[in-house]
Amino acid sequence: MTVVQPAAIRRKVEAWLTDDRDRAPAIALRAAPTWAGEPVLTVGGTAVRVVPCLTPLAARAALHDRADGERIVLLTELSDDELGEGLLAHLSEQHVRKVDMWDVATQMFKVFEVDPTLVAEGRWVAEALIDYKPVAEWPPSPGAVLTRDHALRSLATELLGLGRDEIDSAGLLQWSTDAARVLRLEKLPGKLLDGLAGYLVETAGLVAVPIMAATRGGHGVDAVPLGLLVGVLWPDRTGPRATAIAVARTRLEPWFGGTRLSAAHALALGSAAEIWVDRVIGLEGGAGEANRMLARAESIAKEIDALGLLGASSLLPTGFLQRMRDVAAAVRLAVPVAGTADPALIASAQDALARLGEHRSGDPDRLKIMQMAVRLLRWLATPEQPKPVTLYAALHRQVRYDGWVDRARLDIFAGDTDPQVAEALHLLHRAVDARRSRHDQQFAELLAADTQAEAAPGELIRVEDVLDRVVQPILDRGRRVLLLVMDGMSVAAATELAESLTRVGIWSEVTPHGGPRTGALAALPTITEVSRCSLLSGRIAVGQQEAERSAFGARFPGGQLLHKSRLRGHAGAAIAPDVTAALADPGVPLVAAVVNTIDDALDRSEPGITVWSSETIPSVKDLLVLADGRTVVIVSDHGHVVDRGPEATHRPSSSDENRWRPADTPAGDGEILVRGSRVAKGDGTVMLAWREQLRYGPRKAGYHGGAAPAEVVIPLIVLTDSDDAGHPDWQPAPVASPSWWRESLATGPLTPSHPVPPQAGRQTTSKRTVPAQAESLFDMATPPAEPTVVPVQPDLISELLASPLYRQRRDPRAPLADERAGALLRTLIDGGDRATMDTLAARAGVPAGRIHGAITALRKQLQVEGYPVLSIDPDNVTVKLDRVLLIEQFQLGTA
Repeated sequence: MTVVQPAAIRRKVEAWLTDDRDRAPAIALRAAPTWAGEPVLTVGGTAVRVVPCLTPLAARAALHDRADGERIVLLTELSDDELGEGLLAHLSEQHVRKVDMWDVATQMFKVFEVDPTLVAEGRWVAEALIDYKPVAEWPPSPGAVLTRDHALRSLATELLGLGRDEIDSAGLLQWSTDAARVLRLEKLPGKLLDGLAGYLVETAGLVAVPIMAATRGGHGVDAVPLGLLVGVLWPDRTGPRATAIAVARTRLEPWFGGTRLSAAHALALGSAAEIWVDRVIGLEGGAGEANRMLARAESIAKEIDALGLLGASSLLPTGFLQRMRDVAAAVRLAVPVAGTADPALIASAQDALARLGEHRSGDPDRLKIMQMAVRLLRWLATPEQPKPVTLYAALHRQVRYDGWVDRARLDIFAGDTDPQVAEALHLLHRAVDARRSRHDQQFAELLAADTQAEAAPGELIRVEDVLDRVVQPILDRGRRVLLLVMDGMSVAAATELAESLTRVGIWSEVTPHGGPRTGALAALPTITEVSRCSLLSGRIAVGQQEAERSAFGARFPGGQLLHKSRLRGHAGAAIAPDVTAALADPGVPLVAAVVNTIDDALDRSEPGITVWSSETIPSVKDLLVLADGRTVVIVSDHGHVVDRGPEATHRPSSSDENRWRPADTPAGDGEILVRGSRVAKGDGTVMLAWREQLRYGPRKAGYHGGAAPAEVVIPLIVLTDSDDAGHPDWQPAPVASPSWWRESLATGPLTPSHPVPPQAGRQTTSKRTVPAQAESLFDMATPPAEPTVVPVQPDLISELLASPLYRQRRDPRAPLADERAGALLRTLIDGGDRATMDTLAARAGVPAGRIHGAITALRKQLQVEGYPVLSIDPDNVTVKLDRVLLIEQFQLGTA
């Protein structure tokens, strides 16, 4: 006879004792007469003695020896006849009772019968329900029948330590991270584990198979790390790594108890593991747990010699590094030895960069460096433009192209810790430097020639002309102005600051006639006491803050000039109360604030790796909050170059200036002699460094004073928060970035996104005085041609625009022109049904500050019955087109 498990006997006794009608002193249970447990049990406060009985005499003895208040359980194989009526009279129900596992189960769940499908599962279910009954009892069945799902879910809940609603793929994977609960399950009998696994597959899906296999193999706590690895090794792949993948799969089998995973099981576990990581990272304090799992996955990969395959992972840190190296290798191949870069090789680098961008746990700063590297490759693919004939053209090259190059160049100069990546970045930096150095020399030569010739500025704005030609025309139109003087801000830094200020949509940039950005020319040498004093004086001047306040006050009696010390308020006030009052006062038409954050960083920070934004220059953000109703003019006094580390050259000088020296010795390599009335030091003649690596003074983080365009060209950004109608000669600005900055290179070399400025002739005069300026700001450039709109071909787009439903959905109050809607859609389709906001604005001829409104209008027109044909990524940068839904909604192509 089968030995009845002690738990089943106990459950039978519990049911007997709870029947108040049955007061018999003993119960006889048909079972093998063996008992290895304690001879006396305590059940509900009652002492119960368990006695194995081989003979009727043993049964009589047990009854005879029963203590007062004690009840007896007889375990016997004897029949009722063998026991006799005399003994049976003292037993519960006067016969030997069977211990039926399912009867015990019905008693525990307080039901009358068991679902046949549950019984069909086998005896293991009943035994498990008896053996692992919780202290708080099993939850009652909702009906009179113990259903299969209720019993198995109750059992799984108890054995796993999960809630009843947590028996799914997410709950099972979360369970695997609890070592104590996993260890408890690992100790269960194999038959019970097999049966439980079968039920879990039904409720949690295919992911239960590999998790339970790992549990049986003693590696249940590694289910998440193993899932991250199988996501790399499946599905099947062809190519040079196919053999290595097959070997790694075989080496991984012991971690699953010797089980060879199917592709379906591997993909289920891989997907669930990635979802788990994504979810946990988003929880407070969850990053540490997620990183522990990532590290464990890489540790297992090392054990099975599969680290080289982790590039396929979009989560593991080594995968990010390997993808970084892939980008670096592509960049290294694409860097041109001479001439322009090969578009096909750049396309490979772009593909590698796209894979790197898909990695979900990489370092965003390292990703940014590789993005900048690929941007610089695209710049190297643009044909070198003819040498500029005028200083004005050279200035615009810095504002519209080379300033963006400088911004990217600073990131790759900062470099990376990985030697392979660092080597590629160094090679690229050298190629970029070679072209930029030629541009720097060309600029310096034009600067020296114009300065010596006392050339009339014409359309070019000089720093001493900014107040007259930029600020005064705005004041003349009744607009109040906030003038932000960003000491030391280069064009590269200005591109970052302008992006951060216009990103939220409150402030939009305007430019003369809606053309590309312009800039201004610093005074020489490009040091604060010369160029800032000249800016605030309206003439070439030298002086400190007191001289600036005096000259500014004479020029604008009703204005206020605020230096750094006057901006900061008391504790609790970001801006001084008198500054706040001045900005709000309609009687103060002009408030000028000097912000030294960037210039200060040149002495004691890292200006090359700082992103200059409203976050890193908080005073700018605070001032703009208070500048309601004012036009904001952002200008610098000079730019800067960063220290080039071991590439830098220190040349002794008779002075301790950083980038200029007295002209007491002839010009050497990287220097140029500059003389003229705009030179405010050295009696009008100085030697300026144009090569960025050259310095004369002590080493710092950055320098200024020289003739490099990064120092001499002053950014000019004008922002408004009002309707543009108040500025008839100023129009919303186009996208400022060049096409190689924002758009991937498809085929063929790129062309500049802005027209090359005309090489207009310059007037000269024999006098060493600056002629009076006849032009206003609004006369300084010929209005650019109308923006080129992407042509709409007779195709899907033209069919859409002609469709009755589309025309019916057009908003009559503010219709989006068909030409513009077609250009936006054409750009999306040409970009594989996605494009950035900047690309859409540039291609469709929409001002940068109005592209969000244009996209919103188009979304509304295309969204039929709430279905989004156009969507915007959470980054608020990328727009996506659902072309299939577009065709379906507007019934296109059915004619």
